[in-house]
Amino acid sequence: MKDPVTWLYPPIEPYNTGRLKVTPVHEIYFEESGKPSGKPVIFLHGGPGGGSDPKQRRFFHPEKYRIINFDQRGCGKSTPYASLEDNTTRHLVADIEKIREHLGIERWQVFGGSWGSIRHIPGEIAQGRYDVVCPIESAWALHREWPEADLIITPDSGHSAFDPPNSRALVAATDRLAFS
Repeated sequence: MKDPVTWLYPPIEPYNTGRLKVTPVHEIYFEESGKPSGKPVIFLHGGPGGGSDPKQRRFFHPEKYRIINFDQRGCGKSTPYASLEDNTTRHLVADIEKIREHLGIERWQVFGGSWGSIRHIPGEIAQGRYDVVCPIESAWALHREWPEADLIITPDSGHSAFDPPNSRALVAATDRLAFS
């Protein structure tokens, strides 16, 4: 079922897509895939300017997870595209909460890359040894501030979550969390 090199799960399509008006200006695109009654997980894409990608669904066991992807303000299918108006981290957190409430989810797992984390929750940090975008010092600093998280250094990968060693570490983490 998993790719033998990356360990990613096979591609899947969303069973639900929608748009959520979060302000008079901004409308957020979201999608759900996987198992509707599965463990909810929201994928936070890298930002600013990134967007959701169908490949992101593949980190999660489709029969265990209810996978929520969305495009942050100004990104991807969210409108208005490339807008910086009312587009801060505080707004992002508020949007995530609005999505959670809109979808009727009480609690969910958060999966994100390329920025930030939340203290006092269990987590895993996967860091490519040859990542020049976010050097290993960044992962070590994050781990010192977030000691509850396990730090996994993949010895032969860079920044991309889709580098095979990184994707294997991430899929292994989501598999462990799916059964917790």
